[in-house]
Amino acid sequence: MTPMDARQYRLGALFVALAAVAWSMSGLFLRAITTDLMTIVFLRGIFSGLAIFAFFLYLERGRAWTILRGLGWSTVWAAVFSAAGMMAGLGAMYYTTIAEAMVIYATLPFVTAGVAWLAIREVPSRATLIAAAVALSGVLVMLVGAGGGGSMLGKGLAVVMTLTVAVLAALMRKYRNLQMLPAMMFSAWLCSLCTVWFASPFSVSGEDWRLIVTFALAQNAMGLVLYTLGSRWIPASDASLLTALEVPLTPLWVWIFMNEVPNGPTLAGGLIVLAALFGHIHAEMRRNRVSEPAVMA
Repeated sequence: MTPMDARQYRLGALFVALAAVAWSMSGLFLRAITTDLMTIVFLRGIFSGLAIFAFFLYLERGRAWTILRGLGWSTVWAAVFSAAGMMAGLGAMYYTTIAEAMVIYATLPFVTAGVAWLAIREVPSRATLIAAAVALSGVLVMLVGAGGGGSMLGKGLAVVMTLTVAVLAALMRKYRNLQMLPAMMFSAWLCSLCTVWFASPFSVSGEDWRLIVTFALAQNAMGLVLYTLGSRWIPASDASLLTALEVPLTPLWVWIFMNEVPNGPTLAGGLIVLAALFGHIHAEMRRNRVSEPAVMA
């Protein structure tokens, strides 16, 4: 690796890690904003979509409109499943504890492996199956624990979030040239379209307006911008490891700043799931390093 390659790798890793930190702030914003969920989703989608659109125009410049005209059904379906995942994810954290929602969401790599096997016949490795079984045991520890503190609606929405994001990941694997920035832009606006009928934007306080706009720009759009820039310079396996930081950080912030303390079963189950998650990603990173270039083009 040349000095320039090493510098690009460090910068890419920093950007991806910062993206994970930005995404992990979702729980804090949801707990701080006092307006209803539908209004949050509606306004967040509008401002997120606009910010992503502006970044897309800046990044692609003269090619932007040609790319938009050439979008296919793969981008449409990616936008649909991304929107469903975002709405379900925000609902999950709104209706149950942040920790419980993220413990379920942490099983995403293993659910994705199952969806990819069913949809595109991508056979999961033996290590993936073992890690998936360990992660499932952690979720069961959390779910059967007494005094969960969160509603079954929230847990169910966390399951929906995980499934829809897994389908999105399978689409990305099947269609390698999928235009993700337009897909994320349209998915943000689709969230707004689905919730406009139930939102009350004119009743939002000035403080909530500031929080929602910051939620849209700093947490969602900025996270995507940082990930888009950083993932170009590091291997995909390293990017996966770094973005997985979102899982423990999201409940950690609300624990520190909002005093939302996970109960015993949630902590125990979460530790089991995290052990499976990071063990699996680390093993995959070592296995793939020999076949991936040190720096992504």
